[in-house]
Amino acid sequence: MEMEMEMEMEMEMNNQSKFNRICVFCGSSAGKKSTYKDAAIELGKELVARNIDLVYGGGSVGLMGLISQAVYDGGRHVIGVIPKTLMPREITGETVGEVKPVADMHQRKAEMAKHSDAFIALPGGYGTLEELLEVITWAQLGIHDKPVGLLNVDGYYNSLLTFIDKAVEEGFISPNARHIIVSAPNAKELMNKMEEYFPQHERVASKLSWENEQFGLNPKCDISR
Repeated sequence: MEMEMEMEMEMEMNNQSKFNRICVFCGSSAGKKSTYKDAAIELGKELVARNIDLVYGGGSVGLMGLISQAVYDGGRHVIGVIPKTLMPREITGETVGEVKPVADMHQRKAEMAKHSDAFIALPGGYGTLEELLEVITWAQLGIHDKPVGLLNVDGYYNSLLTFIDKAVEEGFISPNARHIIVSAPNAKELMNKMEEYFPQHERVASKLSWENEQFGLNPKCDISR
């Protein structure tokens, strides 16, 4: 019995991540390919295997519903942050975990960032893209130094990565800032890369300066923590 407990403790230590919670941006639609659904569930299971909790957009439909259910079923804590206006549209049936209603999209993003140690984008539409690019911009500006991962399922984000490489080539994004984005085709590889991530880019301003300014937000919305 004692030997079994020691083995369980050793396995848990081996699976211990440097992240406590990860924010996942993803679609409120499931997409046309089954691989998108599979990737959402796979990522949820990978978070569970590494003892990581989930922060997400709070919906129970599409890829949001799949990943939140996978993490919840695995016994990890789930925090869903959703504007009150979107609740009738993006929540159907019973939600899982903790739901935090907020006033608007700006507060949603600030709350999600505040509760997270890193960010991952699954396939999604305009909303997912906007959330992804904003946290990348925050990293470039020095507001946070949290890893930003792109789960590039079936090459879904290839055209976005090509565009970013073009922006580097044309002098609009510095080569070091290109490394803010960590991408991989599957959850395990992406998580391994994110665990090893170290910022290489020069920040526009120090994190302390941003913390002092806070964009007029109160300390409860500190996205740099």
